[in-house]
Amino acid sequence: MKLNTDKRKIYRVRNKLKKISSTDRYRLSIKRSLKNISAQIIDDKNNKTLMSTSSTQKDIKSMKLKNKSELSIKVAEKLAKEAKDKKIIKIYFDRGVYKYHGRIKLFAETLRKNGMDF
Repeated sequence: MKLNTDKRKIYRVRNKLKKISSTDRYRLSIKRSLKNISAQIIDDKNNKTLMSTSSTQKDIKSMKLKNKSELSIKVAEKLAKEAKDKKIIKIYFDRGVYKYHGRIKLFAETLRKNGMDF
């Protein structure tokens, strides 16, 4: 089966994370489009999504934000707050096909500022 470039990048990053993953850490998967950003915290051992946050949710969408960078910061702050409530602090950051650059980097740095460890 021949995979395209995006699928190969996703599998490469995700399989590296799964090899080193342990039971005390979950995977944070991120999805970025031209206008929105969303993230999920996933338990790979049980194949369940523990929580998710997106910029299309009503409370984030109702904020009057100037640009997409501010949007990704707000989504990261909300996800970090929800994760702290569920006592999830240690995660693996699954950037998927995206480079650690721009909005993805801002998202990760905001999570670190709000107490997430990865």
